[in-house]
Amino acid sequence: MDSILVTGNGPLNGQIPIAGAKNACLTLMPATLLSEEPLTLTNAPRLSDIKTMTALLQSLGAEVSSLQDGQVIAMSSHTLTSQTADYDIVRKMRASNLVLGPLLARFGQAVVSLPGGCAIGARPMDLHVEGLEALGAEIELKDGYLHAKAPGGLKGAVHEMRFASVGATENIVMAATLAKGTTVLKNAAREPEIVDLVECLRKMGAQISGEGTSTIEIQGVDRLNGATHQVVTDRIELGTYMLAPAICGGEVELLGGRMSLVESFAEKLDAAGVSVAETENGLKVARKKGRVQAVDVVTEPFPGFPTDLQAQMMALMCTAEGTSVLEERIFENRFMHAPELVRMGANIEVHGGTATVTGVESLKGAPVMATDLRASVSLILAGLAAEGETTVSRVYHLDRGYEHVVRKLEGVGAKIERIKGQ
Repeated sequence: MDSILVTGNGPLNGQIPIAGAKNACLTLMPATLLSEEPLTLTNAPRLSDIKTMTALLQSLGAEVSSLQDGQVIAMSSHTLTSQTADYDIVRKMRASNLVLGPLLARFGQAVVSLPGGCAIGARPMDLHVEGLEALGAEIELKDGYLHAKAPGGLKGAVHEMRFASVGATENIVMAATLAKGTTVLKNAAREPEIVDLVECLRKMGAQISGEGTSTIEIQGVDRLNGATHQVVTDRIELGTYMLAPAICGGEVELLGGRMSLVESFAEKLDAAGVSVAETENGLKVARKKGRVQAVDVVTEPFPGFPTDLQAQMMALMCTAEGTSVLEERIFENRFMHAPELVRMGANIEVHGGTATVTGVESLKGAPVMATDLRASVSLILAGLAAEGETTVSRVYHLDRGYEHVVRKLEGVGAKIERIKGQ
């Protein structure tokens, strides 16, 4: 199994290109199931999760081609051979459940395994099921699979979600594009990835309004067409690399970054003593002077502080001046990186969904283990700021969400290398 060796070596300077959003691309790919015509995505990230979604779509009979070194994905679902998403593929990745709505809308039936892919909490499917049942679907759970059918087709409805779930919003919106009549989805999630999905669906001929707000209205159409769509910038990769100069010093420009994607996060960095400025090509980030200051963080749905940046922010707070409190309100069991940071000399106390971090002068390099995707990159960030060498093992988590981490950080002066496992 591969590991990553990081040696703390001071300030970082230069530019880092930010990839297309993993979570947007994984949502856009199942949209091909809604149409017989080709869907082409540009600015696609090159990640193992994208390969998993490719395998899932191909198992249904879709044609999927990776072009231009993986940055273009060309798909066609003109003839599908199956409406069953098997456990063997779905278990690898949470986003696999996003084939449920499109299959049900176009074919009136779908069999989808309950998903896996993450160790950060239960994340049940009930919100997806409730939304699709509101559109007239009949869904039952048998042997670990959701068996869904809509014999007379889906029908528009007014549905209010109990929680603003991103995945459920995406599944319901895709399903509603081909439903008869108008669907009004209340308490919808507002994430940029949902706005990106709607923009793509609109290019395919869908009639949707209200994306980016808590009420989305979808007027069903008879069929959707093909389209070409550029995947939005990955705001989580953007935020992650914004923390590199914050934790090490120096000045780094994040190419393709937009302030609108990370506003609440940038506000916290500013309060900690890190400047974030928009440039022609992206965002420029620099630590102002001396140690960063402790700030409190509460994770919330967009536009609040993203849960997917909590682990990385904790790494920064480990060397901040003062004590910070990080409260996780989205997922339970999402502080598994804390014991690994403690191994590096951090002072962290976890009680339920709250972590109290008292900053130390410096961290010390140590062998640590990644427990999930965002935890893995938080340990790399900590290693950049630590004295000596840090070896991060189980980095296969990293490959699910970050492309070319070593190359990107080396490009701004970090001492980092990937060590091949046996």
